[in-house]
Amino acid sequence: MQNNKTLGKLLLEKVDRHPSNLALGWIEKNQILYYTFKEYFEVIETLALVLTDLGIEVQDKLTILSHTRKEWNFFDHATMSCRSIVVPIYPNYLSHEIKFIINHSDSKILVVENAEQFEKIIQIQNEIPKVRHIISIDSLETALINKMSNSNIQTHNYIQIMEKGRDLKIANNNIIRKMIESQEGSDIASIIYTSGTTGEPKGAVITQHAFASMLMNLFETLNYAFSSKDKTLVFLPTSHVLGRCDSMLNLAFGLCGVYAEGIDKVIDNINLAKPTVLLAVPRIFEKIYEKINQKVADGSSISRFIFNWAKKVSSDFFSLLDQDKQPSLFQNIKRKIAYALVFSKIYKRFGGKVRYFVSGGAPISREIILFLRNANLKILEGYGLTETIAPCVVNPAYKQIPGSVGLPLKGVEIKFAEDSEILIKTEAMFKGYFKNLEATDESLQNGWLHTGDIGRLNEQGYLVITDRKKDIIITSGGKNIASQPIENKMKLKKYITQFLVVGDRKNYLTGIVGIEKDSFKDEFPGLSIKDLAANSHVRELIRKDIEQVNKELARFETIKDFFIAPEEFSIENGTLTPSMKLKKKVILEKYKDEIDKLYNTIG
Repeated sequence: MQNNKTLGKLLLEKVDRHPSNLALGWIEKNQILYYTFKEYFEVIETLALVLTDLGIEVQDKLTILSHTRKEWNFFDHATMSCRSIVVPIYPNYLSHEIKFIINHSDSKILVVENAEQFEKIIQIQNEIPKVRHIISIDSLETALINKMSNSNIQTHNYIQIMEKGRDLKIANNNIIRKMIESQEGSDIASIIYTSGTTGEPKGAVITQHAFASMLMNLFETLNYAFSSKDKTLVFLPTSHVLGRCDSMLNLAFGLCGVYAEGIDKVIDNINLAKPTVLLAVPRIFEKIYEKINQKVADGSSISRFIFNWAKKVSSDFFSLLDQDKQPSLFQNIKRKIAYALVFSKIYKRFGGKVRYFVSGGAPISREIILFLRNANLKILEGYGLTETIAPCVVNPAYKQIPGSVGLPLKGVEIKFAEDSEILIKTEAMFKGYFKNLEATDESLQNGWLHTGDIGRLNEQGYLVITDRKKDIIITSGGKNIASQPIENKMKLKKYITQFLVVGDRKNYLTGIVGIEKDSFKDEFPGLSIKDLAANSHVRELIRKDIEQVNKELARFETIKDFFIAPEEFSIENGTLTPSMKLKKKVILEKYKDEIDKLYNTIG
């Protein structure tokens, strides 16, 4: 691939070759509105002219503090069209976390979504010395704007600046196009701060060439499966690298990404938009699986019998295909009946047109993948990191192996260190951590990224992730135990939302259980998390869930005792990262006394 490929040039290719093809959509008042590639570029061009008018220069930084929406995408591409740098911030970050990223990145312009995000900036307005402009996507009340007393910062409204941008476009035709054409692959496109489970976030520096390489690697690997006729529903956080990748798929495949109204409306929006490809994280599939199982449990004995029969018939059918065997005519007929009676309803719940789910961000349970394929819902589980600009390995559309994350994309090399750590080399790679040479040198060695993940290749050459290197538990008896598979099994149980295996340098394993009120709404309506955690009947329900999982584990992997956390794990209380991963070190420290008791009470 040419080192001079950039996102802007990929965009211009689509605009020039397929100007009338649909590029982007969004939902308003239960209707989908669309931009063609020509219209899409006109918005980006107009916004880029506004940014240049505000004084943004080559390689200046612009920070976006917003949930996923079409304007996020516009600011993303408009900034990069100016050869400037986009710095995403999770919208659920607190003021002090926002301040760190703004200052560490030397951001000059700040885009906020609404009044809620603007309020956070008001709190730190005198502590962000390099910020000169704030643009609010939604309109703000005058009284709120007046609270911005820092005379060095000017506040703007998105609608108003776009009106000005249209005037600028008349007088400055083709300036932005020429700027895009002058882009270099070595230009920094974005600094993405990894949320991290410990310490301050690190800013991964990603070039235009790296972004473009990621999209081209995806295209060269999956162009037989995805095309310009496909449609995605964009709802993952675009402040996370996987959501960002999702928002850029139109540049690789020419498909149309429709922006959801919000995470709480995803299911409704799926039925309206009827996507053919859907990127999601495992928690989405876990929720779906839990709801289906709950509905079956609450149904009649006849409906449970039909469901279990259909599940067995369909599972047996696919098991034969996994072994490269052909099901008999009778098995084919039974499978069709099972699909018509049960699984067709699940398929239709996703709009009735989904051909592929792509799952990433965290491991997904093999059990869920096997179950959903009964409904003709193929999950292409993949693997990647912020440092590899999300996907670098994915299950191919022609053959998925549940329990693996697939094959390397074209242009990606994989090898293993002596301790089985996965090492990756690709052009779709970050340049290093911003202002952090020490962390860069630890992660990047001789062009190979040390991922911190432990893995292996199976017999078919598919990559299997065993665990995070730092999450391997070594018991006092010397047993090396991968905690992640145990935790994933636990999270599939009805009453367990999160689970953290404890036992490093101990002679047996215990666990910290995270719960949520919805799981107990039938048995204990109205009880708080704190009250539920202290309830002996709740403890008994969870104990039974854990015992069921223990039966599937080796003896040394079984959980001997557990503690129920008295509050939900959340981003707000510092126990979850914005990408919904447990901050294990924080949790272990927070509940140190309770953990000690688990090892003092078992003889």
